[in-house]
Amino acid sequence: MTEKSVKGGEIIARLDRIPIWSLSYIFIGILGVGFLFTFFDIFDINVSFIQTAVTLFHVSGPSSPEIGILLGPVVLLNLIGYIVGSLLLSPLSDRIGRRNMLMITMAITGLGSLYNALSNDYLNYLLARIVTGIGVGADLAIVNTYIGEVAPTNGRAKYTSLVFLFSTLGAGLGLWLGLLLTTPPSPFPLGLPFALGGSGIFATDGWRVMYGIGALLALIGLLLRLNLPESPRWLISRERLSEAEKVVSEMEGRALRKLKSLPPLPSLIPPYVTDKISYVESLKAVLLDKRYARRLAVLVPMWFFGYMTVYVLAAGLTTILASLGYPPPEAGIIASFGDIGFILCAVTIILAGDKLERSRWTVISVLFTVIGGIIIALARTNFPLSFLGSSVLFYGFNLWVPVSYAWSAESFPTRARATGFALSDGLGHIGGGIGTVVIASLIASLVSSGVTTGLAIEVFLLIALFQIVSAVIAVSLGHKTTNRRLDEISP
Repeated sequence: MTEKSVKGGEIIARLDRIPIWSLSYIFIGILGVGFLFTFFDIFDINVSFIQTAVTLFHVSGPSSPEIGILLGPVVLLNLIGYIVGSLLLSPLSDRIGRRNMLMITMAITGLGSLYNALSNDYLNYLLARIVTGIGVGADLAIVNTYIGEVAPTNGRAKYTSLVFLFSTLGAGLGLWLGLLLTTPPSPFPLGLPFALGGSGIFATDGWRVMYGIGALLALIGLLLRLNLPESPRWLISRERLSEAEKVVSEMEGRALRKLKSLPPLPSLIPPYVTDKISYVESLKAVLLDKRYARRLAVLVPMWFFGYMTVYVLAAGLTTILASLGYPPPEAGIIASFGDIGFILCAVTIILAGDKLERSRWTVISVLFTVIGGIIIALARTNFPLSFLGSSVLFYGFNLWVPVSYAWSAESFPTRARATGFALSDGLGHIGGGIGTVVIASLIASLVSSGVTTGLAIEVFLLIALFQIVSAVIAVSLGHKTTNRRLDEISP
């Protein structure tokens, strides 16, 4: 054991004994603003794309089946960009640092959103979604890696979900701004009586305003991230021990201001220390070590099948409801009420996420997805029941996500943590793209002969089927990480 390994192990032991969040809570807000923007970007298309398709792509009307056909490639290419960003940019944070890459990814995402606002045809719109996806994919991987490395051992899911809470606010902002800026006024619950999308600039370009707002949010997130400290675990892995010790000393001091004393030091776990690590070496650390390769083989299909359900609903619920006979403004209102469930899922994991093994949450999640879909299918014109169903549905298909973010980050070593997360989550997003195209086509064929309650139930069960497969994989093959030290799980 080298002197640097011993010193690094001592610093990590000091970090691991801190039982509470010991950075400023302002940093959670800073990371949260970035998450708010990325999920605003993911969800704003759910409602606004109908206006985009009518005004920019000149489809025949807001209920045209062409809209679903056009939406498939948009979501698919956005996810391809996500995968590219996740696989090519995220691993750079293992080389140049978490903080530096968080600045770069937010800049790329904001430029993509600005490009979307200025696009003037379907091709440029698609290209803009690719650029935005590149930034979003890398950003989500690095934020979750960063949180996992600085959060206390007994609270990695909790603090991942606390940042994820901002994503629920971003999703709600995207959904409700879509209703406000891109739909005509209608008496509630058929729409918003004060909606602006029926006249003036908002009747044709409300969707552009939304992407402009997204670019502004990205700029704010970029400026705020200038204040983030670097991850001490990453600093140790790169032999920058004095910098790491300074960050940990500040964390200990903050913790001692809240606690009377700190627990005793845990056992020393010598870290992997090197003055350089290349992209190829990060890949080797994940792919050639049997332990990490086995975890990757579980996490990728879990994300793949889970995202097939998530992205069909996150990007296309309004379009699905319209295909089932709901007028588009009403469909948008129902989808927007789903954000209540989205917020509740983040709150649930903040309060209880670290009390169960990560894989158990996938089962709980899919049960609510099935129940929510059935409620919506049974509700038809019963608006209160539709709103309830949407909230339960959003609660279900999102509940497993923040826990699985924490799980993916925990499953790989510091020297390749962002790389491992990027491979798991990035390759998993291929499922989201495939699901959006394939399931949308299946739904279109199902509803072509008319819509009944039984058919509506079949549609939502079809969508949930892939999340069921994801949960079976997680429970039957998943490894345990809850409340264990990070360097013990992934040395």
